[in-house]
Amino acid sequence: MGGVSFFLVFLAVLLIGATIWAGAGGSSSIVAGVRRKLRRGDSPAAPAADPPGAGLLYAGFAQPPANLPPVLLPADAVPADIDDVRFSLGLRGYRMDQVDQVLDELRDQLAAKDAELAELRIRLLDAERAAAPEAGA
Repeated sequence: MGGVSFFLVFLAVLLIGATIWAGAGGSSSIVAGVRRKLRRGDSPAAPAADPPGAGLLYAGFAQPPANLPPVLLPADAVPADIDDVRFSLGLRGYRMDQVDQVLDELRDQLAAKDAELAELRIRLLDAERAAAPEAGA
């Protein structure tokens, strides 16, 4: 049993070492980093200034591309359009990018309607003021 245990421990150490080596970008990126530092005159022991994503370790942390169609509202949304909006489920709930997009569109539409309403009120007041002197005459 001692030989099998030794083999399993050796295999585990080998796998951990291979994972660390692959995460660092393999031997080519390590050697290239040391060569670059030597050309610049830096010490090879100084930490590398490589950006994240240079090795396999950081490859999965990039922003994923959008693979779903955007959730859009019509230009003149009515309450029924809001009732019909459906968001895709993500890992922990609804997709935040879709919810943010719809909320931004609703905010813009409400702001436009508020501005239009304010302009119409001003025009109505101006029309009432213009009609008041004529009614008195």
